[in-house]
Amino acid sequence: MEKIKRIALVAHDNRKRDLKEWVEYNYRTLVRHKLICTGTTGRLVEETIQSKFDQDGIPQEELKIKKLKSGPLGGDQQLGGMIADGKIDFVIFFWDPMEPFPHDVDVKALLRITVLYNIPIACNRSTADFMISSPLMNEAYEPVTKDYSDYINRRIP
Repeated sequence: MEKIKRIALVAHDNRKRDLKEWVEYNYRTLVRHKLICTGTTGRLVEETIQSKFDQDGIPQEELKIKKLKSGPLGGDQQLGGMIADGKIDFVIFFWDPMEPFPHDVDVKALLRITVLYNIPIACNRSTADFMISSPLMNEAYEPVTKDYSDYINRRIP
């Protein structure tokens, strides 16, 4: 994990306001990194950061936001693939535990893949605050990853 992190930002509809407030508070840190977002979350993050630049009188900087598909249209799976390919360093995923979603299996798969590949994930604002304020946020970090070669090379009778 390099000093400049590849941060995935995802929010379900009922949690987009929470993510917007979190981005407003942390935008100065976020703009120093590469941002990857699903669906409308990407547009929300981009608009929020641009608005903060305008309010603070900061010259417009080029935002590094990669926008994936909406979660229900495959964005969660795209993100999972990026994690498996080593292209995501950590995930901020404000999901709504009280709402059933038609793509719940995709959400579960995304949570599983972050654990499998030892990717830090915040599912609420408190955890996101702890992650972004960590001293590790501003330096390179080498996470311990499990060796799955025995699993990959297994022989099935």
